[in-house]
Parts: sequence; C-alpha cells; structure tokens
Amino acid sequence: MDTEITVHVDGAARRLTVDTRTTLLDALRERLGVRSPKKGCDHGQCGACTVLSGGQRVLSCLTLAVTQDGARVTTAEGLAAEDSAPGGHRSDDGRSPDGADGALHPVQQAFIDCDAFQCGYCTPGQVVSAVGMLQEFARGWPSAATGSTREPRLDRAEIAERMSGNLCRCAAYVNIVPAIQQAAAATGRAAGTEVAE
Repeated sequence: MDTEITVHVDGAARRLTVDTRTTLLDALRERLGVRSPKKGCDHGQCGACTVLSGGQRVLSCLTLAVTQDGARVTTAEGLAAEDSAPGGHRSDDGRSPDGADGALHPVQQAFIDCDAFQCGYCTPGQVVSAVGMLQEFARGWPSAATGSTREPRLDRAEIAERMSGNLCRCAAYVNIVPAIQQAAAATGRAAGTEVAE
C-alpha cells in the first residue's frame, strides 16, 4: 500500500509516495538522494543511519517513513549549513535559527580537528548522534553513567555511555571522545558542568 507523505529533510520540504513498509533510511537514500545516513547493519545495532527527527536521535533503518509525515529530519548533510557565529545556537532540530549557510557545525569541525574518523563510513551517524547527545546532556537528561551522586560531566565514561549505540569498526573512539568534548565547549552544551577526561 502506498502513502503520500511530506518530510522536511535538512530544512527542505520533500513530498513523496512511499510503500508503508519503506524505512526512513531507504526513503532518504533511494528516493530523495540523501546519502549521508549509511546502511550499516540494517538492524538498529550500529548507528550508522542515525538522524535527528524533531531534534531526537532516531535510527532511520528502524523507523518507517510513513511515521515521519510532517517531521523535521536533520542528517549530517543538513548540519553543514549552519551558523558560524560563536556559541552555535541552534533549534531543536540542529538547524541555525537564522538559516546561515556555509559553515561546518561545531561537531563536524571538532571531528576534523581531532581526526575522529578513519574510513568515514560511520562518521555521519556519529556526528548526528553526538549533536543529539549534546542536546540531551544540555537538557539534563541522565544516562546510566551519570549516577545520582555527582554533578554530570562529559568525561570519557559519560560520552562512551551516551554514544554506545554508534559503532566504529575502525576503533576511532580514542579521538571521537575528545572531539565531542571540544564541540561541547564550542557550543556551550556543557554550560555549568565540567568537561573533563
């Protein structure tokens, strides 16, 4: 059965007809030509397909496209057209409020600065997940590593727990953690908390 939907992908409304069984990942890649979300495991276990939907991290390989009718979906490609102003203030979907184009998102820049990738296949999912994770941390959402006896800090254990759904087969984790810490400092996502190793 086919259904017509409209999905706002990286700031642009895209109307398409999809089979109700089509995943968001397949709709993005095969129907809309958005190639940054990658098909890794296709079972929701690797995180290579991570996108933001309404500002929340979702695994696009497990999300049916029809459930995203009217949703605002941000991929790694959509993060690149961001505000380059200091502070990196963005809306819940990761977009710059003034729509400025051209600058890399602070997380993307941090991944480059810290050499936080090797083959690059998982990098778009890692970057999008890091953006979503930093938003969750800034909102005060706890994780299993946070514990109740200490002030939350973006230390190695906290970041590892929050990013545990994103796998890197090249094992670039040693550089991914510092990249996320750099991005947190650049965007002010860790305001009021200590960013430490």
